[in-house]
Amino acid sequence: MTDLAFVDDDPFLREANLQSFALAGLEARGFDSAEAALAAIDADFPGIVVTDLRMPGMGGTELFRRLRAMDPDLPVILITGHGDIAMAVAAIRDGAYHFLAKPYPPEELLGAVRHALEKRRLVLENRRLARAVAAAEAAADNPLLGDTPAMVRLRQTLRQIADARVDVLVEGETGTGKEVVATVLHRWSRRAARPFVALNCGALPETVIESELFGHEPGAFTGAQKRRVGRVEHADGGTLFLDEIEAMPPALQVRLLRVLETREVAPLGTNEIRRLDLRVVAATKTSLLELSRRGEFREDLYYRLNVVTVRIPALRERRDDIPLLFAHFLRRAAERFGRPVPPLTPSLRQHLMTHDWPGNVRELTHHADRLVLGLAEDAAVPAAPESATLPERVDAYEAALIRAALREHGGDVRAAIEALGIPRKTFYDKLRRHMIDQRAYRAQA
Repeated sequence: MTDLAFVDDDPFLREANLQSFALAGLEARGFDSAEAALAAIDADFPGIVVTDLRMPGMGGTELFRRLRAMDPDLPVILITGHGDIAMAVAAIRDGAYHFLAKPYPPEELLGAVRHALEKRRLVLENRRLARAVAAAEAAADNPLLGDTPAMVRLRQTLRQIADARVDVLVEGETGTGKEVVATVLHRWSRRAARPFVALNCGALPETVIESELFGHEPGAFTGAQKRRVGRVEHADGGTLFLDEIEAMPPALQVRLLRVLETREVAPLGTNEIRRLDLRVVAATKTSLLELSRRGEFREDLYYRLNVVTVRIPALRERRDDIPLLFAHFLRRAAERFGRPVPPLTPSLRQHLMTHDWPGNVRELTHHADRLVLGLAEDAAVPAAPESATLPERVDAYEAALIRAALREHGGDVRAAIEALGIPRKTFYDKLRRHMIDQRAYRAQA
């Protein structure tokens, strides 16, 4: 993969720089004219462009304008003589990434190139994620995003059992998406046109859960003035989803076991037996087997539910899916709040990939919401790790100071520049370098 295109009509200077790039481990390609570079570069060019300003034919400024029209996010570094500095500064205002005045130390150019390459890598990664999110969202019948082997296997399993006449036990930690899996099972089955009825067994008082599940007739108990169809009967022909089934009271576990075995229900206050055709999907965040061994859950009900068990992996077990999921949640949050989509910066990506996410997908969703609202800046910009080089630590500290100044002054650029004590051009250069969007701070204020 080409890291950069170096454009200069001077063959000796071009060759010297190409050798310098090669020694630094960079894959560079030289061009003797702007026209030749334009013919080889397109909007998907993975690297950056370094170009001299003064060349026969098309100059570096015009080359920059053509490249910017092709891809506004393509970093272009300009090399200029002292007489052309004003021209280079004007190009910086128009969006050029950086400029160097001749003669320049090789390490200065290499430093600028490395930073520009990091920015380009992030831009292309954000574009790739945006395309992946769009493709995943286009598959309307597949809300289970992720390309890791665990998620591929999960989708395959759900496809295989969607139409099977078996009850399903879904195991997964809090926030992994157990109800989403139950919904997918229902949607992918022949029962999709019939009701999907969900009940959280841990959210209802024990005094009403029996009536909620099995219904009642008028006069069945004090206050029962009219007939109520229970959740079990309402799910006839469709799917009954019982979340947190481990919280179901023991007395109701007996009645549920009978429903599962006979597919019949008798509401409170009547001896009438009603036949049912339904699938039961039960979800638990703990091991029902362990609970049954401790006598905290009926063993016979566990084995009746355990015909097919689907386990949802925790987010930390499929870390490679996190950027895609987070990009999806950022996009949804930005649409909901009417805010721009924040970019996936190196510090944010590091946080995403190193945090354990004990709340799983639910926690990731809330983090995306806070970031879009400008309330998760500190979490998105953690300190540089101990393994980071000195320049990386300095960059992280510099970015944190700029963000703090913008946050303190409510996104007021002039006040932030005065507080930091740097020139306006330097401030905007650093915003681009660290990919900081000052508009988010104005919105937060």
